Amino acid sequence: MFTATSPDSTISRATTVDGLGLSVEVRHATGKSTLLFAHGFGQTRGAWKGAAAALATEGCRCVTFDARGHGESDRVPGGEYHMEQFVDDLLTLARAQPEPPVLVGASMGGLLGLVVAGEIDPSPFRALVLVDITPRWETAGVERILAFMQAHPEGFADYAEAAEQIAIYLPQRRERKSEDQLRPLLREGVDGRLRWHWDPAMLDGVVRESERYQPRLMTAAAKVKVPLLLLSGGRSDVVSRDTVGEFLQLVPHAQHVELSQATHMLAGDANDAFTQEIVKFVQSLEGAFGRSSKLG
Repeated sequence: MFTATSPDSTISRATTVDGLGLSVEVRHATGKSTLLFAHGFGQTRGAWKGAAAALATEGCRCVTFDARGHGESDRVPGGEYHMEQFVDDLLTLARAQPEPPVLVGASMGGLLGLVVAGEIDPSPFRALVLVDITPRWETAGVERILAFMQAHPEGFADYAEAAEQIAIYLPQRRERKSEDQLRPLLREGVDGRLRWHWDPAMLDGVVRESERYQPRLMTAAAKVKVPLLLLSGGRSDVVSRDTVGEFLQLVPHAQHVELSQATHMLAGDANDAFTQEIVKFVQSLEGAFGRSSKLG
């Protein structure tokens, strides 16, 4: 166990049921309402940096983490990854919080949240925010993501080359990532080349199992009882009107807000609007931020 403190956050290690270490960051440890952020496949806790910082300023205790095989968290020995491991990790982290957290889950993180919320009674979550994901997704959008993840097994010669490839993949972003922004996302190999932070072995196990998870996800969604907000991107290729409509039939008490200019990467494309919607949702639960909220 290690702990490193900065003016706005504390980073520590959490241990999974099978003994791996997960990198966990807490902002505003004395905040009133706990938000637990679960990132998407191939991302890190850094994907939430802007949103978590803004919501911590608004009075929330914000917990972000690197999933197993991602970022600074441990990789599975032998590369045997299974969806159930990620479900167990999320449940472990939820139960470790001082109160049932509001889960904010993007893509894979949202799907894991649906499984936990729908299958565990009572739910370890106070509420759910799903970020551009539904139990049935658009295959073409997911295939585009996976194609990018598989496109550079040889890595990159330098940070400039990596930034160029990200800019091609995310043309809607106006600014290219700097070396400082890219450093947490890349690892230098023994050959001196830079490769993505995630374990490539995940592409086999997790992706292979994801399609088989859809019936389970549909069943779990129909059993979710806690308040739920679905945030979708108007320019997303992962969810659509059809998948959103189907989801709202499964979970009739769910709220839905579309951010019209965002793609699948909501927090990165429209962070201010994204955080505003979460503030409003948490306010609706019990007025957690009070009347002084700067974003409400």
